[in-house]
Amino acid sequence: GRYLFLNAITNQLRFPNSHTHYFSCALLSLFSEANSEALQEQITRVLLERLIVNRPHPWGLLVTFIELIRNQSYKFWSHDFVHCSPEIQRLFETVARSCNQTRSQVTGSAGAPPSNIRPEGGDVPAM
Repeated sequence: GRYLFLNAITNQLRFPNSHTHYFSCALLSLFSEANSEALQEQITRVLLERLIVNRPHPWGLLVTFIELIRNQSYKFWSHDFVHCSPEIQRLFETVARSCNQTRSQVTGSAGAPPSNIRPEGGDVPAM
């Protein structure tokens, strides 16, 4: 049931508007307030399932995932499920790199995409 609920929330992460902002904040709040790593892993799974398919990805999905991996308050990179195997860790790093490239292209930043996929702060475009 929880997987379906998280999928329903993720389905609302579409284009820039208040509706997307609400569900992005709800999902990020669920992640930060979760009292079990299993819930955080499931939220990550739902987002990652959408990001590993072919582009284009919905704007809200990208913004939510970028916020999750870049904002230090979520401590995303310190969770065990991110480092459970070398293959999974490489998958997360590849998707994170891909999201950063997409964000750079969307916002029109010049130059190469950031080489550090774990920068401090969460400077995601405002909605």
